[in-house]
Amino acid sequence: MNSTVAPRRHEVLVLGAGYAGLAAAVQLAARTRGRGDLRVTLVNPYDTFTERLRLHMTATGRRTAELSIPELLDGTGAEFVRGRATAVDPGARTVRIDDGRVLRYDTLVYGLGSVADIAVPGAAEHAHTLDGPEGAAVLADRLDRLARRGAGTVVVGGSGLTGVEAAAEIAERHPELTVVLLGRDEPGAGTRPRARAHLDAALARLGVRVRGGVEVTGVLPDGVALADGTRVPADAVLWTSGTRVLPLAAAAGLAVDGRGRVVTDRALRSVSHPDVYAVGDAAAVRQGYGVLHGTCQSGMPTGVHAALSILRTLAGKEPRDFRFGYYHTPVSLGRNDAVVQFTHPDGSPRRIVLTGRWAAKYKETVTASPWPTFVRMKKAPASGAIWPRGGRHTRTRSTK
Repeated sequence: MNSTVAPRRHEVLVLGAGYAGLAAAVQLAARTRGRGDLRVTLVNPYDTFTERLRLHMTATGRRTAELSIPELLDGTGAEFVRGRATAVDPGARTVRIDDGRVLRYDTLVYGLGSVADIAVPGAAEHAHTLDGPEGAAVLADRLDRLARRGAGTVVVGGSGLTGVEAAAEIAERHPELTVVLLGRDEPGAGTRPRARAHLDAALARLGVRVRGGVEVTGVLPDGVALADGTRVPADAVLWTSGTRVLPLAAAAGLAVDGRGRVVTDRALRSVSHPDVYAVGDAAAVRQGYGVLHGTCQSGMPTGVHAALSILRTLAGKEPRDFRFGYYHTPVSLGRNDAVVQFTHPDGSPRRIVLTGRWAAKYKETVTASPWPTFVRMKKAPASGAIWPRGGRHTRTRSTK
């Protein structure tokens, strides 16, 4: 009597359910639903989706939607594992998570994202960050206690877009507190004069005290120290100045850049380990204009493209090059005001700027769009494979 042994399933393990990782998992699961030759497993510390674009709102106590990742994956055949990856072994093709389990993979999608760069002395001990919902909730509690006291100073370290959004949100939500925004650059650097003027006026209207051209050299229990030797007193410090990636990839021996991001080829495969794909903030993805900077608008396309590359490779086809062009930089300034700087594909500003309430509506539409996009991709995967490729801006010499 002859017996047939079923072929072993190809195991795809996705680390991280941020914008990029979840896009990869949904695409893979939706496109292979019902197939018995491939299984997708998604690993994430939380079973709810963290809307990083709303963490500055969470930090001021505003309620946001509870978005269940297992419910999203239900019916796709993908498995969800709640846990935090602690080690990757590319040789054995395994990942260890914080409860001691070891998960095997044939293909790994590395999408662990980035966290605040708290290398400045004292930041780890004394500053709040917006790395996740737990930290944002801790800051919200601190701000509420200061508000009940009727006074207090909050220093936001970092004048980039996250710092601007957080400073505006805190000032609007807690007008009884003094908010000080510190950074090397002036807020809105890299935008058109009209955008900067509106941003400056909005921060002034909200009472945010802006100090550009300064460098924070230390975070203290009661304030921050500046490079010029002065100190700025504070009852709470929020650190938003720069990001870093987790050291897991470098520790695993994957080829990484100077910031620890996985260096990829044009199909988003690790240049040192082609069975590993890197997406979102965790990846150093080169385009004609340089390396992608981590944003939601580029992160989700990397996740989708990695999924398509995996499927093409398993089908014996050559994966296509990833190309992406930026199209906007939206910045919220509280709940009813915003600036949207439209950009060229390389991220440089166009002349078109949207401000005020219409910009706020635009920004809210952008912020709310990822989850409905995931739901739509679950039903119609091809709908997620549409994004601006960037034309000549994204071509490299080796791209035909």
